[in-house]
Amino acid sequence: MTHRRAVALMVLVTLLWSIAGVVARHLEAAAGFEVNFWRSAFNALALGIGLTVLRGPGLWSGLLRAPRIVWISGLCWAVMFTAFMLAITMTSVAMVLVTMALGPMVTALFSRFFLGQRLPLRTWVAIFVAGLGIAWMFGSDMPAGGQLLGSLVACAVPLAAAVNWTLLQKTGQALEAGPDMLPAVLIGALLSALCTLPLAWPLQATGHDLGLLALLGVVQLAIPCLLVVTLTRVLPAPEIALLALLEVIFGVAWAWLWANEQPSASVLLGGSLVLLALVFNEGLALRRRPASGVAAAGSV
Repeated sequence: MTHRRAVALMVLVTLLWSIAGVVARHLEAAAGFEVNFWRSAFNALALGIGLTVLRGPGLWSGLLRAPRIVWISGLCWAVMFTAFMLAITMTSVAMVLVTMALGPMVTALFSRFFLGQRLPLRTWVAIFVAGLGIAWMFGSDMPAGGQLLGSLVACAVPLAAAVNWTLLQKTGQALEAGPDMLPAVLIGALLSALCTLPLAWPLQATGHDLGLLALLGVVQLAIPCLLVVTLTRVLPAPEIALLALLEVIFGVAWAWLWANEQPSASVLLGGSLVLLALVFNEGLALRRRPASGVAAAGSV
């Protein structure tokens, strides 16, 4: 695969990821945990079929024998899937997406404190500026009640992504040499669906809702998740992290255009600071040195 084609596919990945907010705004009856249950269930169904075709029927027995790191990664995926969809139902799309954009920075901090990796000055500057952006968003337009809780739930997404990547770095596992990490995404989808099913009962989704949630499970999760794991073999991690920021722009635009969800001035200003900090950090990283490995963030 050429670099240009890989970049084009990564842009497609972010475009698919970004539809979650606007699609969720058009649900009729499903809400809260039920939204997450159906999305994760359809995601697990699509991944189960796709990975069975790719890996054969031995995939399912292999899940039980998978290394511990695959299951820990699967747990991180489950947290990401669940926290993202719950946050979307509780607060604005813009607030959720900008909060999730902190993933690369959280990963950098985890690498510093848990792996002992030294961070360059540019990263510390970017962390400080991004922190100002988040503080501005919450301080100038503080959400109340469920919206505040939704913002806090959204923070679990970059945290889980950072834990996932830090564990992979700590064990020295790479996609080429380590265990097959694609089943971890399937494990995450299964755990997310099973854990939220009791909380989603009684199910109230209409046929219209099920169609939209199937779209999210297959098109917004399963396909881009499989693609991004493949693309990490071609694109360096900083480049993937930089391209992944397009999800914030796409997601806010979709919600603005097709769900009449106009972000407040504080979210736009604070979000701009976060994005500028991330682009500054990742752009300098690409210019100064190539990196290898798996991208830390991405939305789900």
